[in-house]
Amino acid sequence: MEVMQVLHMNQGNGETSYAKNSTVQSKIISVGKPIIEEAVHAISCNNVLESMGIADLGCSSGPNTLSVISEIMDMVQATSRRLGRPVPEFRVYLNDLYSNDFNYIFMSLPAFYHILKEEKGIGCGSCFISGVAGSFYGRLFPSNSLQFVHSSSSLHWLSQVPPGLESNALTPLNKGKLYISKSSPQSVLNAYSLQFQNDFSMFIESRSQELVPGGRMVLSFMGRRSTDPTTEESCHHWELLAQAIMSLVREGRIEEAKVDSFNAPYYAPCAEEIKMEIQKEGSFVIDRLEGFEIDWDGGAVSDIQTAQGKLLIGQRVAKTIRAVVESMLESHFGIGQDIMDDLFSRYAEIVGNHLSKTRTKYINLVISLIKKG
Repeated sequence: MEVMQVLHMNQGNGETSYAKNSTVQSKIISVGKPIIEEAVHAISCNNVLESMGIADLGCSSGPNTLSVISEIMDMVQATSRRLGRPVPEFRVYLNDLYSNDFNYIFMSLPAFYHILKEEKGIGCGSCFISGVAGSFYGRLFPSNSLQFVHSSSSLHWLSQVPPGLESNALTPLNKGKLYISKSSPQSVLNAYSLQFQNDFSMFIESRSQELVPGGRMVLSFMGRRSTDPTTEESCHHWELLAQAIMSLVREGRIEEAKVDSFNAPYYAPCAEEIKMEIQKEGSFVIDRLEGFEIDWDGGAVSDIQTAQGKLLIGQRVAKTIRAVVESMLESHFGIGQDIMDDLFSRYAEIVGNHLSKTRTKYINLVISLIKKG
């Protein structure tokens, strides 16, 4: 699987689009907002800036993309005015892979600029927004060009499927599974862990060159509290999706060999793994590292004990996951719309049944880093 080509959120504004199904990601941003505010406040207090470089890495598309930028600008504006300083101009860079729906973002900019001018008093000559396509597991910006880097719901995606687990591997090591599970051999766990270490160290090293001394990063991504990568909080949503796919395999609608050769380019690390790579690279100080529980459906209110509530929660989770993984499943399995619809209908039912018995939650890790001077 060529991750850079096939990994993208569902495009547009339709029923299965990421724009319509990103409530969980919005909740994650909301939970991390106080940590973002703390970091942005420190930058504004410690520096008199004429121009501020802000990068949002893995920005995707939809309403979350510009809302987080708007909130960061509000924070800078409020601190600057409180200190009696002029508000700096903003250089905003929205980054994602080449296949991201940048058109959706660009079409949203006229309305965004209008709001900036009417509600915040920030004219187009003070805010410069551009899209930067490419992988954040490498350099994206000139040296010392950024004051603040934000990334949410992105760094759990790996740059590639771990070596030895690719779809063309001679011997499938993780049969019947899409990701790490209780039945995965230790070699699979090791391969995923090593790929995360390599990717995250490259991410940290690249940002260390792009951020100015004293610059800040706030990174938010799926993780786990336990050092055991097979815990439910880390991988159970993948386990349930594998169950839905295997039900189609039993009916002869999906090839079993295709399942055996699929391994998601995803990894939910624990805090110790993150700390180790940051300390090894040596350019950053960890200011904060916290974990938050997030409901699989973003916390919408439904009575899970009723048949209707169970169905609604299952459908919300299925739509959220579909908006994120459909491009990969379509590319690998080559299935049409009818089978895809059936797959996520089954997944919704499986998820609803699971959550009615135990409210498994995601663990979202938020880390705030300061670039050493």
